[in-house]
Amino acid sequence: MRLLHTSDWHLGRSFHRVSLLDAQAAYLDRLVATVQEREVDAVLVAGDVYDRAVPPLTAVELFDRALHRLADAGVPTVMISGNHDSARRLGVGAGLLDRAGIHLRTDPERCATPVVLADDHGDVAFYGLPYLEPALVKDVLGAEKAGHEAVLTAAMDRVRADLATRPAGTRSVVLAHAFVAGGEPSDSERDITVGGVAAVPAGVFDGVDYAALGHLHGSQRVTDRVRYSGSPLAYSFSEADHRKTMWLIDLDAHGNIAAEERIDCPVERPLARLRGRLDTLLEDPALDRHEHAWVEATLTDPVRPAEPMARLARRFPHTLSLVFDPERPPEDPLASYAQRLKGRDDHQIAEDFVAHVRGGSGPSDLERTVLRGAFDDVRVDETVREVSR
Repeated sequence: MRLLHTSDWHLGRSFHRVSLLDAQAAYLDRLVATVQEREVDAVLVAGDVYDRAVPPLTAVELFDRALHRLADAGVPTVMISGNHDSARRLGVGAGLLDRAGIHLRTDPERCATPVVLADDHGDVAFYGLPYLEPALVKDVLGAEKAGHEAVLTAAMDRVRADLATRPAGTRSVVLAHAFVAGGEPSDSERDITVGGVAAVPAGVFDGVDYAALGHLHGSQRVTDRVRYSGSPLAYSFSEADHRKTMWLIDLDAHGNIAAEERIDCPVERPLARLRGRLDTLLEDPALDRHEHAWVEATLTDPVRPAEPMARLARRFPHTLSLVFDPERPPEDPLASYAQRLKGRDDHQIAEDFVAHVRGGSGPSDLERTVLRGAFDDVRVDETVREVSR
């Protein structure tokens, strides 16, 4: 059975205030063409269809056209909600869409109810695990605690229990939206850390033939059977070096990966991250190849130059981001402060603040727990409010 694994469309998202709707439409054209040209048997969409819980009408219309084209192609599509989606909104009409071969899985309680497709070798059971917000689904799934590993383990236990009841030789595919250990993140993914832990071990997915993952925006293997397709477009300059693709996977009669291929997504405009003094960026002939790219320029001039954006735009008209990182001697207190903050998350910065106001004494274990709980409560509250809008 030939699978086309994709995820993280983020329909409705912009890139530094530049609309990506045309680029997303071009991607969906490529997806439908690939389905038809490569004789795909099932399309898998592993979450984050939209960029936010209440997407703009233009994004909804684009999604609607994509569903009609996939249904017209007669190729089943299995789709789950991600952490950016409103599961309830995305799932409206799921029963009717099932009849058209579009199988939406947005309800955690249905994670062990597969979409069963057949080929010449028998059945393939597709289990859709929507994004599982631990605090909201712990009791629903009977998980031991409100953590990512616990709720995914509980969901996968249900999947394995259902699979055990099916005829011998039934192959299995799981769609999930999660941060799996070993995956490489980028700057454009929303933080899903709970209790200081965001990642879950790949072993959670043991027992199934293929795990089609979403959430991380880089196409990558965690193991041979556990993979991210990545996002079809770059959504931050941290993805400038990504090759944006979809996985084309052939499962053989025994559930082994008989063939694999990365199908390139169309690139409307490449990304470039440039760094140096302004005069160097404006004069270096080696940078000619970036003049038509979307550019993030980091200026290292010790003193901020006059009108830097206007001057950059004359050579690089698609400059979208301007960052100042002036060259400073190591003893400069501003340099050491920036270095201390680099790569630190909100919780670590809060702990640093406690240590600072106390004159060097950081928070106790109990205080760390309280801080962590406060950050988790805020994140969950924001999720609930966004979805209920």
